[in-house]
Amino acid sequence: MEKKKYYITTAIAYASGKPHIGNTYEIVLADAIARFRRAQGYDVFFQTGTDEHGQKIELKAVEKGVTPKEFVDEAAGEIKRIWDLMNTSYDKFIRTTDDYHEKQVQKIFKKLYDQGDIYKGSYEGWYCTPCESFWTESQLEDGKCPDCGRPVKKAQEEAYFFKMSKYADRLIEHINTHPEFIQPVSRKNEMMNNFLLPGLQDLCVSRTSFKWGIPVDFDPKHVVYVWLDALTNYITGIGYDCGGEGTEQFKKDWPADLHLIGKDIIRFHTIYWPIFLMALDVPLPKQVFGHPWLLQGDGKMSKSKGNVLYADELADFFGVDAVRYFVLHEMPFENDGVISWELMVERLNSDLANTLGNLVNRTISMSNKYFGGEVRSTGVTDEEGVDADLKAVALETLAKCTGRMDQLRVADAISDIFTLFKRCNKYIDETMPWALAKDEAKKDRLAEVLYNLVESIAIGAELLESFMPETSARILSQLGAAKRGFDAMDRFGLYPSGNKVTDKPEILFARMDLKEVLAKVEELHPAPKEETEAAQDKKEEPEEIELAIRDEITYDDFGKLQFAVGEILSCEEVKKSRKLLCSQVKIGNTVRQILSGIKGPYSAQEMVGKKVMVLVNLKPAKMAGLTSEGMILCAEGPDGTLALMTPEKDLPSGSGIS
Repeated sequence: MEKKKYYITTAIAYASGKPHIGNTYEIVLADAIARFRRAQGYDVFFQTGTDEHGQKIELKAVEKGVTPKEFVDEAAGEIKRIWDLMNTSYDKFIRTTDDYHEKQVQKIFKKLYDQGDIYKGSYEGWYCTPCESFWTESQLEDGKCPDCGRPVKKAQEEAYFFKMSKYADRLIEHINTHPEFIQPVSRKNEMMNNFLLPGLQDLCVSRTSFKWGIPVDFDPKHVVYVWLDALTNYITGIGYDCGGEGTEQFKKDWPADLHLIGKDIIRFHTIYWPIFLMALDVPLPKQVFGHPWLLQGDGKMSKSKGNVLYADELADFFGVDAVRYFVLHEMPFENDGVISWELMVERLNSDLANTLGNLVNRTISMSNKYFGGEVRSTGVTDEEGVDADLKAVALETLAKCTGRMDQLRVADAISDIFTLFKRCNKYIDETMPWALAKDEAKKDRLAEVLYNLVESIAIGAELLESFMPETSARILSQLGAAKRGFDAMDRFGLYPSGNKVTDKPEILFARMDLKEVLAKVEELHPAPKEETEAAQDKKEEPEEIELAIRDEITYDDFGKLQFAVGEILSCEEVKKSRKLLCSQVKIGNTVRQILSGIKGPYSAQEMVGKKVMVLVNLKPAKMAGLTSEGMILCAEGPDGTLALMTPEKDLPSGSGIS
């Protein structure tokens, strides 16, 4: 049976310099989606590349004392190096200086001119060089570019214009009848309300004030406006021929199934691009997804701010897959994500070294210790139902991941896989293999426990391949497990009984000391003297929180409050609330339902398995239609940061706190 095609693209990276980790996030995100679709059996074509024309590049080349082509050759090479370093499986890397692309852009411009969609005029307004965008006086914000906030320059020149309003109604109708076209919905609403419904102005599509661009062949003093040039890569890269038949690949792969882009260029991809395609009588892409930004600290990464992180530097510290995990897992669906050295170390230690790495190492080590590495299924199941529960979690993970990936909720898909790994860790605590090993009569039960663990980890590891391909391969290799394919993920027990795990388990992720990491970072990037002095001054005079003391209470009052350690068994978002999570919390021999206003700082998935401090004897209260039977305690910093109060040591649920 012929495979179903899937054509996915990233925005082509602007070849003005080395891409930072925020730029790199997009190619890793696209790679995860492409790999997952391939695993589902799709015939995937994954295209990325570089956008290499424009005034900004011309100016940078002059500053560096090289030709624009020499400049972009070096920049494109660096971008491709980073994409390859991050183990991204793109099928084509297009450059807008490719000969075929340039010729097609000229043919497209001529066709649109000949059919009356493009006309010659003159332009007077404000131009932002970094964004390659024109603005009217009314569109400026505080006299600056509304997109990037940088200064703009007065521009007046002869130019060609595209009649955007001619196609506006048709585009509005398409968006209204294809709700999946622009995602997330918030981006669609922004485009409709801010641009389309108020009325589109004609778009300037050529420039004469610089030379580094594709010449308009019938009027050579003009070069094609960079966005008309760049956007068409999505069709020229697969063989579109303006006025011709096009290649077989173009006929097969177009329309694109997904354009993956940053939210800052959503306007160009959901207004300009579809209108250009309508004018060319070419079908529109099926979906444009405007992903959020990955921010450093409390702001967008900027070389001028000195807060830029690069993928290769992070990979040197943590490894490629750890960086892939972080950028994919920490980026929310709609809101901006945050990256820092501190957060990277925290995730590496908690999720990768502890939850995943320790699980794999323990399981292999126990298999070697108790059975010489042989993994056997004996069929000796339990009476408490923990085997069935583990198997159910393992078998439902693919369906959960598929649902998430269909909605492009990649972070949630990864969380689903780690929910399986957490369930495996819990299964070890429930079955206590070390205790079973002390009783010869329970040896077959011990073998079954270890078989269930190996099988469950193998399922999770294969699902992990789209997101952390090297780690997935390493786990499967150590387990002696072959890939089974998504079609076989609905059956538990495909790991061959009698197989052997490796006798030398590797440490997948070593824990890191934050102080040591920050010291090495400081060696690589020493802070300017004035910043160091300011930091010392701040250290000498630390900012103190002004504590508002409430009314005094007596020891008798305090004695009325009962605190205990609770273990979160499950957690889900409350649909009627923007802030509430609903947790089922085991406290000793009881389970309480507790609602907490911590959605955002914590996801439902990452709450599962945590040990927390609970106020037990709080009178039940109704919230958002649900009953809350206690309170989970958190600390709150002066900036509103929340942190769960957790026991320093791993105490059993129900342990008293006094």
